[in-house]
Amino acid sequence: MYDFTYHRPASLEEAVALFEGADDAVYLAGGHTLLPTLKQRLAAPSDVIDLSAIAGLADISRHDTLLTIGALARHGDIAASPLVKEALPALAGLAGDIGDPQVRERGTLGGSIANSDPAADYPAALLALGATIKTDRRAIAAEEFFTDLFETALAEGEIVTRVDFPVVRRAAYCKFPNPASRYAMVGVFVAQADSGAVRLAVTGAGPCVFRVAAMEQALATDFSPAALEGITVSADTLNSDLHASAEYRAHLVGVMACRAVTAAAG
Repeated sequence: MYDFTYHRPASLEEAVALFEGADDAVYLAGGHTLLPTLKQRLAAPSDVIDLSAIAGLADISRHDTLLTIGALARHGDIAASPLVKEALPALAGLAGDIGDPQVRERGTLGGSIANSDPAADYPAALLALGATIKTDRRAIAAEEFFTDLFETALAEGEIVTRVDFPVVRRAAYCKFPNPASRYAMVGVFVAQADSGAVRLAVTGAGPCVFRVAAMEQALATDFSPAALEGITVSADTLNSDLHASAEYRAHLVGVMACRAVTAAAG
């Protein structure tokens, strides 16, 4: 690990000022991506700005049909929150199945989505629920936020402050996890709004989270696993590695989608 200057600001304004005044600064949320990177000497920032002392960034609240979760809310907090369990039990279940207890006690919602790992769980939830990401500068729709492999719409120095999730009629998340890391080899989050509209998002399969329009249209007419029969996803742009081929991941998308729909309908 290379030398760096550590900061723990008490406000967003102070954090931004520190970032802008440094040669090459990075923000620290939960640290599950940044700290291993530093230890392996794959990054050498001049300054590390720890956001954990900024008040309000870990709050969870509900206002009618909107569930708001602060960027520094930890996975374990989201999984255990009565508000999340009541409003979006599928999101609480997703958070409770991330990694292991040690990961869930340190990892944060904001840190996870800002990293945009192709195998992370939250991107599927944000995209399927039509969430809005709030930063210190603006609001970004989930469909515009995740742009590519480890890339987002965040500008240099922009800080995620919270995520607003619409409360839907029903939803579920099912994933096929890597047995060692618990990352999603394929994960599918399905959500049906009160209007009947369906959104279905896939993580783990491709370089970036994506929706499957054919499945959404079929489920809007008939919200059952039977509606998905015959609908396939092309393997052409999917990930292929030592854990699973692109063809196998394409097959898993259909399997996990059926399981998610069954869980939501049940």
